[in-house]
Amino acid sequence: MKRLKVRRIGNSLGAIIPREMLQRMRIDEGDEIFAVEEADGIKLTAFDPEFPRAMKAFEEGRKKYRNALRKLAE
Repeated sequence: MKRLKVRRIGNSLGAIIPREMLQRMRIDEGDEIFAVEEADGIKLTAFDPEFPRAMKAFEEGRKKYRNALRKLAE
């Protein structure tokens, strides 16, 4: 656990994430991170929480339109 201090950044407030944590999360300047509200606080993650749902929709569409996708790939 790391304690982060909230600071003024321009007209906003922000928290500085230590370099070691950014390296472990493989986050670099310009990358997007996601803040997910949970019952006990906020979770910061580099992984899009909507990605599994999008992949499920893709899998369903891929099965349904398998022949059309094969033709488009030619």
